[in-house]
Amino acid sequence: MTDAALSPEKLGTQGTSPEASYQAPQGTWHELRRRPVFLLTGGCALLLLLLAAAPGLFAGWFGHGDPTVCELGHSAEGPAPGHPFGYDVQGCDLYANVIHGAGASLGVGLLATGLGLAVALVLGCLAGMAGRIVDSVIARITDVFLGFPFLLGAIVVLNSFTTRDVPTVAGVLALFGWPTMTRVVRASVRSVREADYVVMARSLGASQWFIVRRHVLPNALTPVLVLATITVGGVIVAEAALTFLGVGLQPPSISWGLQLAGAQNSFQTHPHLLIFPGLFLSFTVFVLITFGDTVRDALDPRGR
Repeated sequence: MTDAALSPEKLGTQGTSPEASYQAPQGTWHELRRRPVFLLTGGCALLLLLLAAAPGLFAGWFGHGDPTVCELGHSAEGPAPGHPFGYDVQGCDLYANVIHGAGASLGVGLLATGLGLAVALVLGCLAGMAGRIVDSVIARITDVFLGFPFLLGAIVVLNSFTTRDVPTVAGVLALFGWPTMTRVVRASVRSVREADYVVMARSLGASQWFIVRRHVLPNALTPVLVLATITVGGVIVAEAALTFLGVGLQPPSISWGLQLAGAQNSFQTHPHLLIFPGLFLSFTVFVLITFGDTVRDALDPRGR
């Protein structure tokens, strides 16, 4: 066999070891397509993303579809023809508000998880591939952030902001959400870095960047992406809890958390104010967590 056939660029395309990292996703996809729960939750997740990205497509199905058009004469009225969710305390159409609230709630969840994932990939790869000193420093920093209670730390930081919009809340939640994903990335990187095909690539003179890009990241991404999918649901709940406590999103933002906070004083007399946004919030979190659990089970050979 010639040296060209063993070059780092061709190392990932021949031999049994390099191919193993690429056959697993294909086998996983075949396994997932056989699971009705994955197809159902995946379809619901796509529908929720479309709802968040283009609420105007759905908000006009009933009533005028504008969450900012309010009539105090309809304050807190229950469901009526053309307004299936009724009105909030300001006389705004509750259905339109719930539909438009998906954008902020899902936006916080996706943005916070995306930021945390980016930090986790960088720090996790550094901790797994660098020397013991770098690994120890990153591990200690991770332990410090894990020592802060998630919600308590977010409350303390958010109280220092006068304006709390989607990027601000998402950034603060990402600040306390990256350590867990970093540990997952580090563990995945450490399990791959001593694999035969990585050792061979290193012996053939492949750069560290090539090894990370070609072999380490594809193996580290799968488990952390599954965790990120589940994390999105947890972040949405955290945003709703913070907003309910008065330290999350602020008007003029429209979110399910703000609607739940506005309904807390009138739930007994007007339960629809809490029921409908609460149902959408619970359904979204359930879909995302179930979707992530299904993918995780498919990746685990013991669950097949």
